[in-house]
Amino acid sequence: METYIKEALFLLFQLCFIVQLYYLVNNHSKLAAYKPLDEITPANIPISVIISARNEAVNLRQYLPAILQQNYPDYEVIVVNDCSYDKSYEVLEEFEKAYSHLKVVTITEHDRFKTGKKFALTLGIKAAKNEHLLFTDADCEPASPNWVARMAANFTTGADIILGYSPYRKSKGLLNVFVRFETLKSAINYLSSALIGDPYMGIGRNLAYTKTLFFGAKGFASHMHIMAGDDDLFVNQNATPQNTIIEIHPEAFTYTQSKTTIASWYRQKKRHLGVGKYYKNKHRRILTIDALTAGLFYLLLTLCLLFNFEPILAISIFIFRLIFQYIIYNKIFKKLDSSDLLFYLPGLDVFYYTYLNVFGFFASFIKTKQWK
Repeated sequence: METYIKEALFLLFQLCFIVQLYYLVNNHSKLAAYKPLDEITPANIPISVIISARNEAVNLRQYLPAILQQNYPDYEVIVVNDCSYDKSYEVLEEFEKAYSHLKVVTITEHDRFKTGKKFALTLGIKAAKNEHLLFTDADCEPASPNWVARMAANFTTGADIILGYSPYRKSKGLLNVFVRFETLKSAINYLSSALIGDPYMGIGRNLAYTKTLFFGAKGFASHMHIMAGDDDLFVNQNATPQNTIIEIHPEAFTYTQSKTTIASWYRQKKRHLGVGKYYKNKHRRILTIDALTAGLFYLLLTLCLLFNFEPILAISIFIFRLIFQYIIYNKIFKKLDSSDLLFYLPGLDVFYYTYLNVFGFFASFIKTKQWK
């Protein structure tokens, strides 16, 4: 390889390093320094918890009790039974008899009209009697009986959108390790971005907003044709620095189980892939620059070592970035109940950005026709 080409590539390598350092210092360090309140602010705000469920009989029986037994004085739980053909109806009927604050909305399949999660959530929101809405999924379990109270307390600040966190439970296998890391990295990005005044997404497993905001924005109308995006696209279009807040106290987490096979994980990711291209332009640029510069950083580092061009300096830059990551991520990983992943950071980071660039490219060609 010609010397001038090597020099150009090394300059590009340094540029990628600088950009990556910027994300760590300007964005992620804010989340590392953020301290959630220990005391729960009394809210006394009526809350409607909304869950869309399709063929979730097993999960409803296992996790719904924890949602129905929250330490909160005034809340209802609305479960939208979305065209289920398992035992969901029977399970919900049983719970409805035991819990007066549970309301079930049932959707039946129509030959001509295929429903999706956005339609189900819209019906749930219309059925809600309260202004303040809290969302999760049927396969999620609150970390504590104070989940509703923790999330609701943020509405006292005047916020219209509350971004929560929903980690996957730890289990055996490399797939679980990567899925948890991917979820963690996504959370680091969207929570940090919200803290610096540029919120761009949230996750439906733990998200809250007001009914006024929903109907003022005409619900999901602008992206109803897109199967996914009931959470991140809605937040992307409606979140502002003034109306959005985060909640990351451990009691406010909602946990769920990760997929156990590559095939099931891929089917899940397929529903989510491609939504990012509908984000606002500035958010697409920010996410793309992060993914590309990190991917190029590792690629160019490899080339520097393979062609023996400034290998010591290249390794030094890599180590410097890694040390910086450990310093900042150590605090974040602890906050988000993922300390065990810190040990695998070097390998996971390489794999994560490789996956992000490859799947990000193919996402443009993926279309999903059903949400579950």
